[in-house]
Amino acid sequence: MQNYAWGHERFIADVQGREPSGKPEAELWFGAHPSAPSQTPEGPLDEVIAREGTHSLPFLVKLLAAAKPLSLQAHPSREQARAGFARENAAGIALDAPERNYKDANHKPEILIALTPFRAMAGFRPIDQTLELLATFDLPELADLERVLSDASLNESDRLSRALTMAMNSGESVVRAVDKRARELKNREGCAGEVAENLQFIAREYPGDSGVVAAMLLNHVALEPGEAIFLSAGNLHAYLYGLGVEVMANSDNVLRGGLTAKHIDAAELFSVLTFEPLDNPKVTAFGGRFEVPVDDFCVAALAHGATVSGPAIVLNTAGSLTIGGVTLGAGEAAWVPAADGTVAVAGDGAEAFAVTA
Repeated sequence: MQNYAWGHERFIADVQGREPSGKPEAELWFGAHPSAPSQTPEGPLDEVIAREGTHSLPFLVKLLAAAKPLSLQAHPSREQARAGFARENAAGIALDAPERNYKDANHKPEILIALTPFRAMAGFRPIDQTLELLATFDLPELADLERVLSDASLNESDRLSRALTMAMNSGESVVRAVDKRARELKNREGCAGEVAENLQFIAREYPGDSGVVAAMLLNHVALEPGEAIFLSAGNLHAYLYGLGVEVMANSDNVLRGGLTAKHIDAAELFSVLTFEPLDNPKVTAFGGRFEVPVDDFCVAALAHGATVSGPAIVLNTAGSLTIGGVTLGAGEAAWVPAADGTVAVAGDGAEAFAVTA
């Protein structure tokens, strides 16, 4: 269990049917990442996989429970991660040092599947929509931001880059003005009201943080249970509130720009960002399978009578599930090695996901 400060005290405990620990419970990991491998009856999963002769597991599965906004962040591409990891190793920065950006040499595309109503910010909003939002807020403190985004002499990427730079350097007076206007607009119907409510939520947790202004440049996404968003490397994002299943490439690389007490490296964050609008970060499941444009993982919702072929991790999130003779309670997961071949899933009323490469 990762007890990060933004974690919810009840979400994961409620899934598992136990009393809360009294601490924030942010992430429960299922995988073989060396910093926190899952424990199995045969030992740590990374060691079990090594003994089986399987290549290292290319994905990491988590239950993620957010009570507060996560940091404004992005993840590097594989090439950027390799270069950054080597650079920080050469500089002698310890892997557990708080100023370390690159914990490994892998990229970190990810999908988040909501188990409760879930709020997030994901990727840059199309510029014309952001200009409409800024016009609704109608603040003189944001006039320069509007001017940059409207500058036809700049290409789209440069406009977004300059706008984010300006937003991230906003002074406290600008943040206060945005917060005040958000309070006035939060009950309005439509996009402006939704964004204003989220800005209020962020500003309560991080008063004076320029990330409040930067959040106006991003898509604000509301997921219902079963809906999902996918984020490729370089997409600026922050999860705000809710419980979900998160699946990613097997990496712990996070570059932060705000909304956190952790290490912030804005220059490194900017170096990995993709300054392009993300029209729609939501992904749809077809036949229970969530289609993602990467080969590190594939996620499928499981129904009674389904089969799973290893290597795979099966995570049960509700009810009771039996797979290959192993019974899983809610909030438990099983490792299906390749040697087991195809195994059957049984469990009426269970809610579960299979993750394979």
